[in-house]
Amino acid sequence: MKAYVVVAYDIADDQRRERVAKVLEGYGERVQYSVFECRLDRVQYLRLRHALEEVIRAEEDVVSFYFLCEADVRRIERIGRGPPRFEEGAVVVG
Repeated sequence: MKAYVVVAYDIADDQRRERVAKVLEGYGERVQYSVFECRLDRVQYLRLRHALEEVIRAEEDVVSFYFLCEADVRRIERIGRGPPRFEEGAVVVG
């Protein structure tokens, strides 16, 4: 079963910030400059978390993971230009 995860980050260094974004691009879709939406199973989540831990400096940077249930995902609304929300059964492979 895949979970819907919103990943937001605040990275102090430009080079690390680019590396974090590159890692996340392999797992989800960028919806804001420092926010990605991902559909991940447990193994994908653990791989993503490990990859990000290898890039960031915990004493300077922060990466937050927000797990949404399917009811919350169905209630996502957007105004203006943006990616479509994930449909049930969509697969993002990292």
